[in-house]
Formats: sequence, C-alpha cells, structure tokens
Amino acid sequence: MKKIQDFSMDIFSLEGKVAIITGANQGLGMGYAYALAKAGADIFIPHLTDNISEVKEMIEGLGRRVEFLQGDLAEKKHLDEIVEKCLEKFGRIDILINNAGTNYFCDFLDFPDAEFDRVIKINMNAVYYLSHRVAKVMVKQKAGKIINIASALSFTADKMCPSYVAAKHAVVGITRTFANELGQYNIQTNAIAPGFFQTDVNIAISSDQEFYEKITNRIPLGRWGQVYDLMGTAVFLASSASDYINGWVINVDGGFTTTL
Repeated sequence: MKKIQDFSMDIFSLEGKVAIITGANQGLGMGYAYALAKAGADIFIPHLTDNISEVKEMIEGLGRRVEFLQGDLAEKKHLDEIVEKCLEKFGRIDILINNAGTNYFCDFLDFPDAEFDRVIKINMNAVYYLSHRVAKVMVKQKAGKIINIASALSFTADKMCPSYVAAKHAVVGITRTFANELGQYNIQTNAIAPGFFQTDVNIAISSDQEFYEKITNRIPLGRWGQVYDLMGTAVFLASSASDYINGWVINVDGGFTTTL
C-alpha cells in the first residue's frame, strides 16, 4: 500500500514506454504524439496520408524513437500488421491511443449508405478491433493504457453527420466495455472527448463566422480549443498517475457539453 509520502511527479513519466497513436502524423494526433514523446515514450504511428516529415522531426528532436506504418484502418489485415510491426520495432506496447477518425457531411435524407459504412469502419470498428488485438499483448505484459478519442458529439448530436455521431457514441460504450473486461489485468481504458478545436480539419466550419460565434457563445471559457489544450490530458491518462481511473471519459471542451 502506497503512502502519501510516496507521491512523486515521476508518476507522470513515460520513460521506457511505447505508444501506438493512430493518425498521429497530423492534427490533434500530432499533439498527442509530441506530448507522450516529451514525457519519455517512443512512438509508433499508423497513418493513411503521406505527410510524416513534420511529426518525425518533432519527435526525433526530443531524442525519442518514432516508427511509421502506412495503411487503411478499415482493413483488419492492416490492424494485425500494426501490432506485429510495433512489436518487431519496439518489443512491447504500453499505450494505445485510438485517434484516427473521419467524417462526412450530407443532408440526412440523402446520406449515402457507403459513406455511413466508411465512417463507422474507421471511427468505431477500428477502435474496437485494434484495441482487442493490442489488449492481448497488454494482458501478457500485465499492464497497459488504452485511450480512445471520443467527442463532444458522444453526448449530443449535430445535423448532417449521423455516422460520426453514432460512432462517437459507440466509442464511449467500447471504452466502458474494455474497462470492465480488462481491469482485472491492470489495463486501464479511458477516453478523451474533445470539443470544438481550431485545427486544419475544422477550417471550413471555423471559417463560417455565424457558426463560429454560435459555438463560441456556448463554450463557457469563450474560445475554441487549441491542440495544446489536449496534451496534458493525454499524458495523464497514459501515465501511472491515472492508474485508478478506468472506464471514464474526460471532456476537454471548455465546458461545451455542460450548457444548453
């Protein structure tokens, strides 16, 4: 049993840890990758697009290792390859952040089945399937951290994106299921639910002044989030500082989901 006097800031350290972070070559994922590397972890990044030079330079600039694997998370064969390649490169998997996601906007009555299926495959199915594969490794190691990226839309809904809303609601259920099943193996599963963030992906909606002001007025802190706002939460959930937190969602949204 640990005593109060045993507390040390070292519980936030990720020295010697290996983290898989999907889609971390851009956007919010790059922030997670840099934060975990800054805390001492080596990073394995499965990615779809070609742009890896920026995050590679950032992580290697910290003196950490980073490896990449390009492919489509919708393909189960690729998910097997992610686990195999990470173990081949690093010999272990301590942390998984299911960050990669996609969206599609369309009038609800015209929403294409194919686009609904595509979003579900990436935002929901891949989260479950990759976590399930990684969990088997973590069980053998008798420890691990799975961090799913939910959304403010895990608790509410927006128009014209039914597949995204459905998938992000499901991510919360997946998080709780894994927490319930894997806690006995010293594996903690939690989620981060970002609100509205000013990223390249959101340029179109944040450039719409009417929409931007509508959202900003609903956020008690009075501003959209920046990537920096998520980085500390990611390190916290990846570290031993969160060892007794299991099955919960931390909303990083400036208070967006607390308001009407």
